[in-house]
Amino acid sequence: MGTSRMFRFFVILGSAFMILLIIIYWDDVSAPHQYLHTPVSPGPKVAHPPPKPRPHTSRTPSFLSDIDAFVNQFLEPGTGEPTDTAPADTSNQSEKAEERYIPRREWKIHLSPVAAELRERQEQRRRLLQEVCANESVAFPGKNRSFDEIPNKELDHLIVDDRHGIIYCYVPKVACSNWKRIMIVLSESLLTDGVPQRDPLAIPRELVHNSSMHFTFNKFWKRYAKLARHLMKVKLKKYTKFLFVRDPFVRLISAYRNKFEMPNEDFYRRFGQVMLRRYGNQPTPPASVDQAFSLGIHPSFSHFIQYLLDPQTETAMPFNEHWRQVYRLCHPCQIQYDFVGHLETAEEDAEHLLRLLRVDDVVEFPTSSRNLTSSSWESDWFSMVPAETRRELYKLYEPDFRLFGYDRPDSLLNE
Repeated sequence: MGTSRMFRFFVILGSAFMILLIIIYWDDVSAPHQYLHTPVSPGPKVAHPPPKPRPHTSRTPSFLSDIDAFVNQFLEPGTGEPTDTAPADTSNQSEKAEERYIPRREWKIHLSPVAAELRERQEQRRRLLQEVCANESVAFPGKNRSFDEIPNKELDHLIVDDRHGIIYCYVPKVACSNWKRIMIVLSESLLTDGVPQRDPLAIPRELVHNSSMHFTFNKFWKRYAKLARHLMKVKLKKYTKFLFVRDPFVRLISAYRNKFEMPNEDFYRRFGQVMLRRYGNQPTPPASVDQAFSLGIHPSFSHFIQYLLDPQTETAMPFNEHWRQVYRLCHPCQIQYDFVGHLETAEEDAEHLLRLLRVDDVVEFPTSSRNLTSSSWESDWFSMVPAETRRELYKLYEPDFRLFGYDRPDSLLNE
């Protein structure tokens, strides 16, 4: 009788544990899971080599390894060729779970491969990131910390699309509005009359930057608490990760033009008034941006640069995302990005990336010349900034120049 009761007790305990595990992970895996039996439109067939036998290792099962096995069956490897959904051998189904369980994708057959120079461009950019991160002579804050040491609040720029297995780190002033539109379309998070929105330009601007439209790693942490870091690393390993960057000095000019040359009440109150008080001989700046612009008062570009270099700025609060360094937004030494786009080659890079993601028949990247700031304008914009100040500014943003392959602007720094 005692043995029977003990057996029933362990059966009930085990059942409760499995129910709890399913509840915890249901939100994360439900989107891919609902397409498990959806036919995938035919794509190019790829011959797969026979799987290599896995060496048998004796180790004690752990809770996290069980989670890996559970999550991996719903996640597909991020970059590479399409997976053939027909298993060649069903004798060992557990080892082929990752091949069978794939999210729905809509394939497009291309008549020509991606140009060799585009593939080489990406290889060079990824290799440069690895070299700079490994170069001990290039030092910057947070470079040598691990992914686990990054505060959760600093992961809020990593947007996750579980439907297609994509992670996008958005960088303000680098076409991020249009890439956020792309992510909304792919994730089908915006419905119009019950139908997912397919036109990126039809998404209102106020929704593009609405945090509720995007699922970020920061939200992931809030949802899954202690297990979040482990699951984040599973997705970072499996998903395709990309970001877009631009010349750091040109990005600063673009940020200034957008936030301070045009009336922006929020940025005027948070930053403009501070600049005018500290550097603009305005002990009592106008109360509103409309009053300031009617009087012809607004921070100059020189004031903006002084603000960036002022130690008081970071003491009060971290840099705003529009001028925060990319290495602080996207953590390229902790996250191995699969694709690095440059705004200077945006159209070619966007086409290449969408083909790589196998979604170029689902969505197109919307090109726009709105508020386009050219690198040829640098000498004009920095003409009123002293040479020593320019050199200090370069030191502040040097890691971004080095990591992403932008030349040192010697013409500006050596005057």
